[in-house]
Amino acid sequence: MAAYLQQRRTSDTPPVAVIDIGSNSVRLVVFNGAKRAPTPLFNEKILCGLGRAVGSTGRMPDQAVERALQTLKRYAALTKMLKVSRVKAVATAAAREAENGPEFIQRATEILNTPIAVLSGREEAEYAANGVIAGFPDADGFAGDLGGGSLELISIKKRRLSNGITLPLGGLRLIDISGGNLERAAEIVDAELAKVPWLAKRKGKPFYAVGGTWRAFGRLHMAQTGYPFSVIHGYRLSYEEALKFAHLLDHLSPASMAGIEQISKARREVVNYGALVLERLLKIAKPSEVIISATGVREGYLYSLLDEDEKRRDPLIAACEELADLYARSGQHARELTRWTDQFITALGLKESREQKRLRHAACLISDIHWRAHPDYRGEQAMNLLAHGSFLGIDHPGRAFLALSSYYRHEGISDKLSPWLTAIVNDQTRHAAKLLGAALRTVHLLSAAMPGVIPSTSIEVRDNTLCLLLPPKLKSLNGERLQRRLSKLAKLVGLTGKVEITPHKPINKTSAAAAE
Repeated sequence: MAAYLQQRRTSDTPPVAVIDIGSNSVRLVVFNGAKRAPTPLFNEKILCGLGRAVGSTGRMPDQAVERALQTLKRYAALTKMLKVSRVKAVATAAAREAENGPEFIQRATEILNTPIAVLSGREEAEYAANGVIAGFPDADGFAGDLGGGSLELISIKKRRLSNGITLPLGGLRLIDISGGNLERAAEIVDAELAKVPWLAKRKGKPFYAVGGTWRAFGRLHMAQTGYPFSVIHGYRLSYEEALKFAHLLDHLSPASMAGIEQISKARREVVNYGALVLERLLKIAKPSEVIISATGVREGYLYSLLDEDEKRRDPLIAACEELADLYARSGQHARELTRWTDQFITALGLKESREQKRLRHAACLISDIHWRAHPDYRGEQAMNLLAHGSFLGIDHPGRAFLALSSYYRHEGISDKLSPWLTAIVNDQTRHAAKLLGAALRTVHLLSAAMPGVIPSTSIEVRDNTLCLLLPPKLKSLNGERLQRRLSKLAKLVGLTGKVEITPHKPINKTSAAAAE
C-alpha cells in the first residue's frame, strides 16, 4: 500500500517557456511541458509600451525599448534558473512594423541567446486561434486578438482556421494615431473593419475575445453585474450585454477611467479604446455571444508543438488524469471510478449528454486528490481548488459541477455552501452533483481508494431497491457505515439501499478518456 500513498510524477517532461514581446506587454510564461493540458509554472509580464508611438513616428520609443531589454535580461536568467529545455520567443506588431524593430530584435536575440520569431499578422492570428482551440476544443465561430498595436481576426471551425487578417487597431496605436480622441478613433476603426468582408457573415456565431484589454473588459463587466465567480476564462456575455457595456465604457471620460480599481493603472488607458473596437465589431458581425479567452498566442504556440493525437485529447480529462496520477492515492482507482459510475448511471436509467458524461468522468478522476488535507476542511478546500483551477475545456457551470460533486463527496449531502457556487448552476445540475458526490462517497468508503476492489462489484436496481452487489471475497467490507452511505445515496433517487453478497458480475470496461 505504501507505494500508493506516495506522490507520483506522470513524466519528467521538461519545462517549456514562451516569451511574448507584444506592443504593450512583454511576458514570460513557463509551462510544465508541451502537453494537452499545460500548467504555468511561472508567469510574469511588464507593460513596456513598445507600440505607443509606432503609428505616428514609425519607431518604438527609446525608453520603452530599454525597459523591454532589461525585462528580457531578467527572463533569460529565470529560464536558466528554471532549467527550461526549450525557449520560444515571438514578437508582434510593434517589432515587425517599427523602423527600429530589426535593431531591437538583434539586441533582444543576443540577450536571450535564442532566435526571436517576428510573427506576420497572419501568423499572429493563427497562433491566437490555436490558443482559443487549446482552451475551447469545440470552438466554432471567430476570434479576435486585441493587442497594443494590432487586432487579429480569424475564423475557427472544427479546428480549422481561415480568413486570418491583421488590422492596425491596437489600443496604444489608436490612442497614438487618433491623438487620444475617441470620436476620431471610431472613424479609424470603422474604416479598417470595412476592409473585412467576411465579418458580416459571422452573424449568430460566438466571438472569442483574446488579449489583456478584452480580459480587463470582461472583469469590469463581472464587477458591474456582481457576477459571483472570478475566473475570467470562459466568461460569457450575450450580444446585447456586450454591446451595451462596450458602449458604456467607450463613452467614459478619462477621469472616470482613472477611478476604476478592478484593473491596473497601466491597462486603464486602453480599455475604453478596446471597448470601442469591440462595439464597432459587434455591430457588424452580430455574434451570438462574446466569450472571453485567457488562452491566446502563447498557448497557441504550445498547442502547435503537439502531434495530432495529443491535440485531439480532451484537455479537461487530460488534466484530471494527470492530477489523479500525481495526487490521488491511486490513479488506477480513479479510472475505475469512471467505469463504476457508468454502470451506476445505467442501472438508474438516467440519460446523460456527452458533456454531462465527460464532466462526471472528470469528477471521478479528481475525487481523491485532496486526501492529504485535514478532514475538517477537505471539502471546502477541494471545492475552492476545483472551482478556480487552471482547467481548459470547461465552462463556468462545469467548474461549479466539479466543485460541488467533490464537496458532496467529502462532506456528505450537506447544503452549507458558498452562495456563489449555487448561483451559477441550475437545480438539475446541483442534484446531479449531489448524486455523484454521494455515489463517490459510498464507493470510496468501500474500497478505501485502493485499486482492484470496485471492478469486482456491481450495482443494480430491483424492486425499488438500489442493490450494491459484493462478491463473497469482499463480504467482510460490508458494515454499518457502508449500509448507511448506500441508503443516503438511494434516498436521492427515491429508492432504498441494500448491500448483497452475490457472485461477481464484471463492470463493462469503458475508458475514461473515451467519454462521449
